[in-house]
Amino acid sequence: MTQDIGITSLGGYIPRLRLQRKSVAAAHQWLAPNLMGKAKGERSLANWDEDALTMAVEASRDALGRDDDRSHIDAIYFASTTMPFSDRLNAGMVAAALTLESGIQSADIASTQRAGTTALIQALNAVGAGTARNALVAAGEHRRTRAASTQEMDFGDAGAALTVGADKLIAKFIGSHTETVDFVDHFRGEGEEFDYNWEERWIRDEGFSKIVPKAIAEVLDKTGVSADGIDHFVMPCTFPRLPATLAKKSGIDPDKVRDNLALNCGEAGAAHGLVMLVHALQDAKPGEKILVLQFGQGCDALIFETTDLIGTMSEKRGITGSLAQGRQEDNYMKLLVFNELVEWEQGMRAEQDNKTALTTLYRNEDMIMGLVGGKCTKTGTVQFPRSRISVNPNDHTVDTQEPYKFAEKEAKILSWSADFLSFSKAPPNHYGMVTFEEGGRIMMSFTDVIPGTVDSGMEVDLAFRIHSKDSRRGFTRYFWKAVPRVSAQAGATAQAAE
Repeated sequence: MTQDIGITSLGGYIPRLRLQRKSVAAAHQWLAPNLMGKAKGERSLANWDEDALTMAVEASRDALGRDDDRSHIDAIYFASTTMPFSDRLNAGMVAAALTLESGIQSADIASTQRAGTTALIQALNAVGAGTARNALVAAGEHRRTRAASTQEMDFGDAGAALTVGADKLIAKFIGSHTETVDFVDHFRGEGEEFDYNWEERWIRDEGFSKIVPKAIAEVLDKTGVSADGIDHFVMPCTFPRLPATLAKKSGIDPDKVRDNLALNCGEAGAAHGLVMLVHALQDAKPGEKILVLQFGQGCDALIFETTDLIGTMSEKRGITGSLAQGRQEDNYMKLLVFNELVEWEQGMRAEQDNKTALTTLYRNEDMIMGLVGGKCTKTGTVQFPRSRISVNPNDHTVDTQEPYKFAEKEAKILSWSADFLSFSKAPPNHYGMVTFEEGGRIMMSFTDVIPGTVDSGMEVDLAFRIHSKDSRRGFTRYFWKAVPRVSAQAGATAQAAE
C-alpha cells in the first residue's frame, strides 16, 4: 500500500505596512488618472530591510514553530523570482537563518510565476520517492514596479511556507498535473529592473482561459476527483472575475473561489499560490478538497484533502494572522525610497564602504545568520556572542560553551534610543539593549517601529532582516533585529497622532 504524503504544517508572512492605494493614485492623478479605478483597498509594503528571502524566513519560522530542534527537516526548496542573489544558493541562506542541518538537500526554484507551486510539487515528489522525509517549501516575493504602472497598484509583498512529509498530515496530497507552455504574458530579461507586460486581453483570452481549464481537467481526471467535489478553488489572478469564470467553465461552483487578497495584500507573484493555499488551509474544515492553481508559462494544478489534524494549526500566524497585524500607511514616498526607485540625499553618514569579509561571515555563520550564541555547560550562563571565555563574573570558565539559539526565545527591551543623527532609511534609527527571559542580552537595531510607542520592558520578537547593502559589489548583509510587540490600540493611537 502506498503511504499517504502531504502537508504537515503551514506558515505565512505579510509585511506590517499596508500602503493605501488611494494614496498612490492621488500621487499620480495628474499623470495617470486611469489609476483611480484601482484606488481601492491596500497593498502590502515590505519595509526597507525586507526582501523575498527575509519574508520566506519569517513564514518558515511560523511553519516550524519555536522548537530549537529542526533536525527533522532534510530538504528545503526556496521559490521566488526576486531572490537577492543570482549566483549564491538562496535556499542555503534560508537554511542558515533557520539553523537547519548542513546535510540537507536544497534548491532554488525561480524564473516563473509558478515557482512556488513547482517547488511544492518537487518537495512532494521527493517525499513520495523516499529521497526526503520532511521537506520545507518556502516562497517569498518582492517585486519592484515602475511608478504610475498598474503593477504598482496590483502587486504586494508576502511570503508563505509549508512543510511536507508522511506523518501527521493536515492535508493529504491527492495528485497534481502540470502544463508547460511558453506563453509569454510578461518577462524580465537579465539585468532588467522591471517586468515587461503584454496586452491584458491577450493574457486573459489566450493564456488563462485556454491553459488553466486544460490543467484543471487533467488533474481531475488523474485523481478521479469530481468538479463538484472541490471545496476551495485557489487561483492567483489580477483579473477580478476571471477565476470564477474559469471555475464555472470547469464545472466547479464559482462560490468555491477563494478571495485572492487583492484588497488587503495584493498579488505576491511566485509566492501567491502558496499564500492563498495557506489562507485556504486556515479556513478549511476536515475532509475538504482544495484545488490549487498557479499560472505562468503553463499551469500547475494540485489537489489536497484536509484531515482531522487541520484544527491543530489554529495557533499559527499564517496569512490570517498576518493580515490582522497590518498597519495603515499613507505615505507613497516610502514605497519609492524603500524600493530604491528614487535617488535621495542620504547625507555624509551614509557614505561608507560596506565590503563584507566573507571569511569572517563563514567562520561565524551560525552567530550572524542564525543568531546562535553560547551557554556555559558549567554555570549555565548564556551569552552573545559565543566566545572561549564565559562572561560569568564569578567564574570565567574556558571552552565550556555549547551553541545556544536566541531567535525563538522570549525577549524584552532593557534600554533604547531613537536617533535622528545616525543614518537610517526609516528615521529615527531605533536601537537598544534586548534581554532574554532565559538569560543573555544583545545590543540590536529595532525595526517595524511605531514612533512614540517604544519603551523599556516592552516585549519584542526577533526578525531576520537586511542589515545593510554593499551597493558597490552587490552584496546584501543580513542579521537579526528586534520588532516591538505593539497592541492594535497602541498602533491606532500612534497613527492618529501622526
